[in-house]
Amino acid sequence: MLQPMPRIRPRSAALLGCAAVLAAALPPAAHAQTDPAADAPRVRWGLVIHGGAGTIRRAQMTDERAAEYTAKLTEALRAGHAVLVEGGSAVDAVVAAITIMEDSPLFNAGKGAVFTSSGTNELDASIMSGADLNAGAVAGVKRVKNPILLARAVMDGSPHVMFARDGAESFAEEQGLEIVEESYFYTESRMRALERAKEEAEQGGSAALRTESEKLGTVGAVALDRNGDLAAGTSTGGITNKLWGRVGDSPIIGAGTYASNESCGVSATGQGEFFIRNVVAYDICARVLYTGASITQATRTVIQERLVDQNVLGGVVVLGADGEIAMEFNTDGMYRGWIGPDGEVTVKMYADD
Repeated sequence: MLQPMPRIRPRSAALLGCAAVLAAALPPAAHAQTDPAADAPRVRWGLVIHGGAGTIRRAQMTDERAAEYTAKLTEALRAGHAVLVEGGSAVDAVVAAITIMEDSPLFNAGKGAVFTSSGTNELDASIMSGADLNAGAVAGVKRVKNPILLARAVMDGSPHVMFARDGAESFAEEQGLEIVEESYFYTESRMRALERAKEEAEQGGSAALRTESEKLGTVGAVALDRNGDLAAGTSTGGITNKLWGRVGDSPIIGAGTYASNESCGVSATGQGEFFIRNVVAYDICARVLYTGASITQATRTVIQERLVDQNVLGGVVVLGADGEIAMEFNTDGMYRGWIGPDGEVTVKMYADD
């Protein structure tokens, strides 16, 4: 096994359519705001997760389906909390929570990954430690059961930050991670989504990509442990009908994932190309560090102003070094939840929750 590179310590622990049409279509949360941090939840230590942002509406959600999502998000939160309550690290908690969601066909990550235009599943993931800015990421893997575990292995067991495709899978085998047949990731609902996307693409060009990306989302988690260390992670199957080899923001440190004890931890979901161009995850943390903005203020500015101005859809979950939580999105909904030291689980799905 390769030895990890020396870790860098932070310097200080203290330290497009018409915009009007999009704005009208956004949920009430995306419009005028009052005091942005007034009702923000806070924890001494805890975990916040998401299961993707997109077209998530009460009218289209059966009680049975809603119960399935609530149960799985609750399971993920409890898995991460179990690590933290025993004094485990934020990194371990993030991995525990994301692994649960990767193993569920409900989410677009791991088992539930969507299909590319060529009918394959290509998975991306990343993780970052806020204590030392160490990070690991993988892109385009097809046979690794849990990409978040491989991202963790890259962070801890290699001198690099990112591996892709065959190289990533070879490294996974060297690390003893579980390798599965590509058929493991097949689900009938995702194949039907690909077929619909192809039909829509024939009629309306690339619009089908955007439609599916709004319906299906990524998973992620951010944790703050008892030592005051942050960590963030993200895992995804990308977008339905994506071109072979496409990589979105989820494995890109600073775009879909970022964590620093000096400011905050972020995991993102949405239209990945634009999250890369806007370096969304890092932008939020930089605003906190350099302007003194609260987590909620910084997050809302990026998601509800900068991205909305560009007609970009998506959301983030954020946890600050001071324990402030933000779960911000500009879509109809986002699967999300959080848990603190008391073990009480909060799970939400819709914009008006």
